[in-house]
Amino acid sequence: MKGFAGKVVVITGAGSGIGRALALELARSGAKLAISDLDTEGLAETERLVHQIGAPVKADRLNVTEREAFLLYADEVKAHYGVVHQIYNNAGIAYNGDVEDTTFKDLERVMDVDFWGVVNGTKAFLPYLIESGDGHVINVSSLFGIFSVPGQAAYNAAKFAVRGFTEALRQEMLLHKRPVAVTCVHPGGIKTGIARNATHAEGIDAQSHAETMEVFEKRALRMSPDRAAEIILTAVQKKQARVLVGADAKLLDIIVRITGSGYQRVFATVGSKLIPR
Repeated sequence: MKGFAGKVVVITGAGSGIGRALALELARSGAKLAISDLDTEGLAETERLVHQIGAPVKADRLNVTEREAFLLYADEVKAHYGVVHQIYNNAGIAYNGDVEDTTFKDLERVMDVDFWGVVNGTKAFLPYLIESGDGHVINVSSLFGIFSVPGQAAYNAAKFAVRGFTEALRQEMLLHKRPVAVTCVHPGGIKTGIARNATHAEGIDAQSHAETMEVFEKRALRMSPDRAAEIILTAVQKKQARVLVGADAKLLDIIVRITGSGYQRVFATVGSKLIPR
């Protein structure tokens, strides 16, 4: 893709899924990469694939919930490349469980990774993105940052928060004339391991949960990470404020716009057939 040659880009959650797909496409497009993940094996594989392409890459294990470590990481990336142009706050986890069955600890864990991880990455790199004169923050929310479903309150809360944070940030960059574009990404059903690796509330049978996740992956996760990365990067090229990834994301966005809160009654009725419980 055009427009990425020579850009220094940071990608969290690059050990698999959309993060890896973004890394490889950006590497093919001439970017210089700083990739991170908690999964060191997955990260090493992404690094190997980037090396095969021939792009510069700095790979580091990073826990996005550890704020001080993230701030130090930002300094290290800046020192390594001399400049930072883009950050893709992509790292995330999934969790299944009704509110009444979900512990405070589980709620906090999802928020720490899926929301505060995005905030930490944005805050850590924003000064360097502004300094670059051509910065871009790309925060990955979700289709579940547009509408809510039963059993996903923790994930919904985090992804709605990412959306609100990112949309406010974009307005601030425009208001203060900062040289930083901001994009919020809402992927629909992408063939990644996030559903398979989702944790769940106590009381949900582990085997039943695994089987449900397998069915959900077959029925709902249709788009490849490679195609999702192409759509995201096309939106980044155009500096779009928001990108809906997949026909399901576009359709459900329309449904929410038309029905307002009315969609909630529909999903309360049929959600158990569509969403892992």
